[in-house]
Amino acid sequence: MEVLPLPEVADRMGLPVTRVHQLLRDGQLLAERRDGVLVVPEAFLAAGGVVKGLPGTITVLRDQGFSTDEILRWLFTEDNSLPGTPIEALRGDRGREVKRRAQAMGF
Repeated sequence: MEVLPLPEVADRMGLPVTRVHQLLRDGQLLAERRDGVLVVPEAFLAAGGVVKGLPGTITVLRDQGFSTDEILRWLFTEDNSLPGTPIEALRGDRGREVKRRAQAMGF
């Protein structure tokens, strides 16, 4: 998975780095540490901002008690019934199906 450090995320989104930190705090984006540096998966970014449907999906999974690592793993794990990964489905404008599956995981 390609990742970007926060300053590059901010540059691509046309935002100050402090706003990217706020998006992370608000659960609109997820980041992980690699070699001590916070990075965001490049697949989370679309023209004009965050991939549509990603913040809602993150919220649903967090509300069910999933950790950041578990959410990242789920978003990037192949699902033959989609087909592809949930993040690919979100990027392909199939967010309703991804969110439905995320909700079903809690039951």
